[in-house]
Amino acid sequence: MAHRIFGTSVASVYPHYVAKVERKGRTSEELDEVICWLTGYDEPALRRALADGTTFEDFFDAATLNPNAALITGTVCGVRVEEVEDPLMQQIRYLDKLVDELAKGRPMAKVLRS
Repeated sequence: MAHRIFGTSVASVYPHYVAKVERKGRTSEELDEVICWLTGYDEPALRRALADGTTFEDFFDAATLNPNAALITGTVCGVRVEEVEDPLMQQIRYLDKLVDELAKGRPMAKVLRS
């Protein structure tokens, strides 16, 4: 049975990501940079996915995950991202972890694992 987040549109969650990072003094442009780094999308492709109501499943299916995504470790909601078995759920958790790090004020170079 697929988790319900898989069928949720990225556009419905995106405003929550923006609110979270902006509350902590970061910008939506920085958020977009992080999302594009993880997924391989460029800005126009990200905007299209948001406008089209693309689900997380389709969003990550069309993505080319950054080779350094495996360097994303730690916990999100008490779950270690590197131990998540379902590949799609792990990719969603990677995104959640990057948003958390951005909101916590980590330097962009560290968030992007460069």
